[in-house]
Amino acid sequence: MTVAWNLFTPWASLAGGLLIGLASALYVLGNGRIAGIAGIVASPLRALSSGARLMPERKHLLFIGGLLLSPWIWRLFAPLPAATVDVGVVGLVVAGLLVGIGARMGNGCTSGHGVCGLSRLSPRSMVNVLAFMGAGVVTVFVLRHVL
Repeated sequence: MTVAWNLFTPWASLAGGLLIGLASALYVLGNGRIAGIAGIVASPLRALSSGARLMPERKHLLFIGGLLLSPWIWRLFAPLPAATVDVGVVGLVVAGLLVGIGARMGNGCTSGHGVCGLSRLSPRSMVNVLAFMGAGVVTVFVLRHVL
């Protein structure tokens, strides 16, 4: 394994981590609930699937709007990193479905368990993080070295 030192950005990574931590802390302080992206994104989707009977919460729509707006704000200060995907459309769809199934089975996603759950020292989040990180390591190993 080699490290691409020209792509190593410790200050941008630190700033991003601090912003994620600050946003998570503000969300839990302001709403009394953790900032699990899967649950926040599911709120408007549940409203759409139920028809007009259920309205998505305004705070969820604002949070999603912030997620969608943030790359445009980042572009004011620095160029966006290049994104390369080498698995094709089918691979992306399968990966997205597996992530969704995993978030549903694990009762939360990486942000809910990894960022918020671990900071609260939740044993359930520790088990979930170990499970999805382990599955990721095994998947990359199999895809890169076995197949």
